[in-house]
Amino acid sequence: MPHGHSRLLRMAAARADFLEYGRQGAAGVPDVLAASWVRSQQAGVDITRPLTDFSDDIDTSSRLMRCAEPVLDQLGDDTADLPLVIAVTDNQARVVQRRDASQAVGRLLDRVAFAPGFNYAEGQMGTNGVGTVLESGQAVSVVGPEHFTEQLHAFACTGAPIIDPLTGRVEGILDISTLAEAWSPLVHTLVKSAAKDIGRNLLLDRNQAQQALFETYVRADARSTRQAVFAFADSVFMANAAAQALFDPVEQLAVRQHATFLMARRDRVSETMHLESGRIVQIRGTRIVSGSETAGIVVVAEVVTERVGRAESAVADTGFDDRVLPRVALAGAGTRDLVGDLRRPHVPIASGSSPAWIRACAELRDALAANEPTIVLGETGTGKFTLVAELFHADHPGGRSVSVDAAQLRSGAESDIDALLGSTREQTLCIVRNLDQASTEGVERIDELFTVLGSTTAPVTFAATVSDSSLDSDLPFHALLGHFEVAVTVPPLRCRTEDLTFIVNRVLEEMVPGRRVRLSPAAMRTVARYTWPRNVAQLREALIHALRARPVGEIQDQDLPSYCQTRSHKNLTRIEAAERDAIIVALRDKGGNRVAAAAHLGMSRSSLYRKLRSYGITA
Repeated sequence: MPHGHSRLLRMAAARADFLEYGRQGAAGVPDVLAASWVRSQQAGVDITRPLTDFSDDIDTSSRLMRCAEPVLDQLGDDTADLPLVIAVTDNQARVVQRRDASQAVGRLLDRVAFAPGFNYAEGQMGTNGVGTVLESGQAVSVVGPEHFTEQLHAFACTGAPIIDPLTGRVEGILDISTLAEAWSPLVHTLVKSAAKDIGRNLLLDRNQAQQALFETYVRADARSTRQAVFAFADSVFMANAAAQALFDPVEQLAVRQHATFLMARRDRVSETMHLESGRIVQIRGTRIVSGSETAGIVVVAEVVTERVGRAESAVADTGFDDRVLPRVALAGAGTRDLVGDLRRPHVPIASGSSPAWIRACAELRDALAANEPTIVLGETGTGKFTLVAELFHADHPGGRSVSVDAAQLRSGAESDIDALLGSTREQTLCIVRNLDQASTEGVERIDELFTVLGSTTAPVTFAATVSDSSLDSDLPFHALLGHFEVAVTVPPLRCRTEDLTFIVNRVLEEMVPGRRVRLSPAAMRTVARYTWPRNVAQLREALIHALRARPVGEIQDQDLPSYCQTRSHKNLTRIEAAERDAIIVALRDKGGNRVAAAAHLGMSRSSLYRKLRSYGITA
């Protein structure tokens, strides 16, 4: 739905009043925009011809771009015929990459220097969908005259921060730009979802790096039984028994500091280091390389002769190798559906034969048909959001749906909901995702949304998804439960054994349409045995993993992720998960021979047996 013409006129008038009267002239303007106008004015941004700078040292092969590429690829495919441009910037607001779904929009953006290398910080370009996101720390849509500078008034820019879930730092901005008259509030939801996909990829990439670090450490320790082996990363420090026997804590710290220096170097090196004790240590090992960054390093340290000349000759043919990680990140299914549901047939999930699933679908269909505010409960990944949207659109083929992410909802987000619900005459589904993740601010905003829904004459159906495990908590969302009339529980995957074959085939059909892929009987038995704590979402991830190993033909048991072979109900740390996977790989490599696997891993048989029980490894 195009942004309301009357709203654009109000924003243009408010901007003119602001320029003439200051902050008090911006009455009725959302706080996030008004604050940005003030910052832009204080920074001295020219309202007619802002100046930006250009940098040629942007990192196009950074870890951020490595994790963003699959999401950008998917967005590019899904939006190929839409009038928009997709861009990623770094955390300094410099454009790193731009993808043009529309060459016409791309040419217009070239005229305002929105291109790789140019800086779109708010202090240089005024209010916009990049710099304002960095300043406010939240997703922002800036449409037409909401931009501070006049040369951007032809555009609508929606940006969302790309956040590393582990560190909480903003690594960059994802932006989608189009012409102001072509903007839709759905773009805001799309950008936020895609930015979260990239953030999840940053976490997956880090997890892959930590697993590779642990596997490399285990192999080095097994080969170097009398040599000191260390593993270092941002949050990891491991040392084998030999390392602790050969080096005191001060010397271990010196080795770590030297290894940190080596992590930053990409040339092949042979290193010796001199300890304060006078001993000379030979350093060699393997870097774990993710994109253009070194994510960790495994070091083998050996004390050599006291004479420098001999030490240097002893290491002339050694050094550091790089273990380059393959790209494993993917675009999230939720993001793909936001665009995909608009233009291509969706493989339905409402079909099923398990009694609990049939009952849930019937209850939800009745509640939506009666326009009763409904809470949809269930575990993570059970398909709550998808099921609500599918059943609604089955009854209202010409209707539209609006998704609000409660986890990202803040007090300045009224522009989205006002635009979405202000003038529609179509039957609309408004669904709040992750209601239980709403902050206190978000709860207040959703409460205001109920007030809007109560006064509007628009035909709106309201629903929200909630993790059933949160009902026993004291989270803020409990204050909203009085607004709902119906609760429907979606059963977890482990309670849908009758539907498992159908679900697996449907997921494969969605991921690789037209490709001849199927699960072997042994692989299907493994799928049926596993408990799937994250349900269909985790099943999808497991099948993606299997398809990388076997893109066509019959997927075998060993193609599935290692965790599918376990029945552990314990939440594992990343190091424990890496150790579990290393044990499973060793057992497979040794044909199930536990004695040989223990020797390969460098651990005693009793330790291996204990870990098999602890991790619930059944194969």
